Amino acid sequence: MDTYRKELADVKQQLVETEQLLQDVLKRQSALLQKKEELETILRESSSKPKKDDKDWSLTDFKWSLKLKEKMKSVFHIDKLRPLQMETMNVTMVGEDCLLIMPTGGGKSLCFQLPAIISNGITLVVSPLISLVEDQLVALESLKIEAKTLNSSTERTEATRIMNAMLDKNDPLKILYVTPEKLAKSKRFMAKLEKMYQLGRFSRLVIDEVHCCSQWGHDFRPDYKFLGIMKRQFPEVPILGLTATATVKVLNDVKKILCLNECILFRASFNRPNLFYEIRSKSSNAKEVLKEISEDILKKFRGLSGIVYCFSRRESEDVTVGLRELGVRVGCYHSDLTSSHRRKVHRAWLANDIQVIVATVAFGMGIDKPDVRFVIHHSLSKSMENLYQESGRAGRDDKVAHCIIYYRLNDVMRQSTMVFTEQTGIENLYALMEYCSDVSRCRRSMIARHFGETWSSSDCNRMCDNCKAASTSTIKTKNVNKYAADVLTLVKRGRQIEQFHTLTKLVDAWFGKGAPTLRVREIKAPTLTRQTCERIIAMMLLKGYLKEDFHFTPYSTISYIMSGPKSSFITANHEVSLDFQVPSHAKDKSVLSETSSKSEVKSSNKRTSLPVHDVDSENSPPRKISKRPIIIDDDEEEEEESTKNSDSNDFIPQKPTKHE
Repeated sequence: MDTYRKELADVKQQLVETEQLLQDVLKRQSALLQKKEELETILRESSSKPKKDDKDWSLTDFKWSLKLKEKMKSVFHIDKLRPLQMETMNVTMVGEDCLLIMPTGGGKSLCFQLPAIISNGITLVVSPLISLVEDQLVALESLKIEAKTLNSSTERTEATRIMNAMLDKNDPLKILYVTPEKLAKSKRFMAKLEKMYQLGRFSRLVIDEVHCCSQWGHDFRPDYKFLGIMKRQFPEVPILGLTATATVKVLNDVKKILCLNECILFRASFNRPNLFYEIRSKSSNAKEVLKEISEDILKKFRGLSGIVYCFSRRESEDVTVGLRELGVRVGCYHSDLTSSHRRKVHRAWLANDIQVIVATVAFGMGIDKPDVRFVIHHSLSKSMENLYQESGRAGRDDKVAHCIIYYRLNDVMRQSTMVFTEQTGIENLYALMEYCSDVSRCRRSMIARHFGETWSSSDCNRMCDNCKAASTSTIKTKNVNKYAADVLTLVKRGRQIEQFHTLTKLVDAWFGKGAPTLRVREIKAPTLTRQTCERIIAMMLLKGYLKEDFHFTPYSTISYIMSGPKSSFITANHEVSLDFQVPSHAKDKSVLSETSSKSEVKSSNKRTSLPVHDVDSENSPPRKISKRPIIIDDDEEEEEESTKNSDSNDFIPQKPTKHE
């Protein structure tokens, strides 16, 4: 009987594993069918393009070409356009609908700003963030271009003046920015648009961050779906949709929503060859992280402009104060600060009066500062798309710039509690987790694969940490089955006693620390660093051996680590492997030792020296940060001593604000 029972248990286990394999195959089949559909769509559109797509839109013999060229130089002070800018401007000037996918820093804004000033009437721009609009208005004001915004914070008298200007053919207003909420919820504004259309003053509709229309996009905004009525309401108004990040699936959805099935599509490559991508292990000690960042800013990036992105408003303020205490000239920027404060900080940064802006993602879209030499993520973004946009604000002058992420698995858990309710929130976040935790593949090729392009590691030219490390280290693939089994045993123990593990509690229990009830006596503390243990847990989450389970409390959402759908695969006969980057001289047997793990941590945080950051390099002359006093109040003089010790306080919130 015992033999039969044992055989029955084996059969049940095999059935469980077979069922999971079937699910994996079906999931893979679904992904392949989707990819097949996307490729067939691309081929079908390529072979049956309307005649207008065959036109060479890069020509400069249109009736507006001379005027466009003249304003390009006299107003925008530009001698040469970037790829696809001329094509996009010609398409919108001729009155055709167009979608433009262009990387951050490619010059999307010029594609509607320049046509706007040589066109009759008004260009309406839909933009998702008020802070983004404010940034662009600052830039347009400096160029003496008439531009306004209508949003929930616009004063009534100003709103009335703007609406009257919409109908006045003699008014110089050229560009009007609105949020999608304004269009969706203001019947009065839509009525004015109708009159503006009838008067022939509605030149074009520009939809910035057009991927927000699609629920498959990384920043879906419900009010963007309202824009679907615009083509039906104003059929003669050309639509120009702009985005830096959109997959084929998102693009197809956008076309359906906006009724742009016959639009002209321009797509630039996502490769930014001048950006160096690097992942660093983030210490659990906040002061150590700030010290490392400040040393880079003051030495490696001495005198060069940069951005430090943070997870929340509170964190951005704390990091600002910490960096300033370490000697960095820094300003804080987030959406809860007053618009006047944000403008002061932004202008001071543009003028190089401060070296670094510490910000949430409220800052950055639409900025016009080509010489940003570094973008540092103090905390993780929520998706590859967000990371690509934020890091892409570096190096817009096509000179080498540095993109650094301080990565720690705890930051993934923090983000997951924010995005798990989104349709593809966890999927997008885990794609970024895989990107950050990979020590063997080229970062650039991973970005390409995510956006449906194909680049080889040779296209990287050693411009990422993994490719650069290949000359001094080797990749060792080791079986970590024993460690994975220990983790699962701990997780199951917690479930049995209904005391679930957060990530921190799980790692503590693994090392024999924390609550005694969560430990398992038979499990010995691993001879690994905490970082390596977290890498094993991250791999188990990505492969489905573990999963996150979210629980609501009155004050927050908590992520607990549970057994995943593939947890039954962790058996003595199943190999669970993980790649390790080790120095070339290291012995194979030492890969999973305490010493080698420490070496891995040290190696992962080794600063990469780039010639561009030599402030004496004639190849990349830096714009020196001004040492003059920063005077915010024109009526109040700053004394020399005050300038030395307090001037950058103007760029740090002095009182607690509402935090996320």
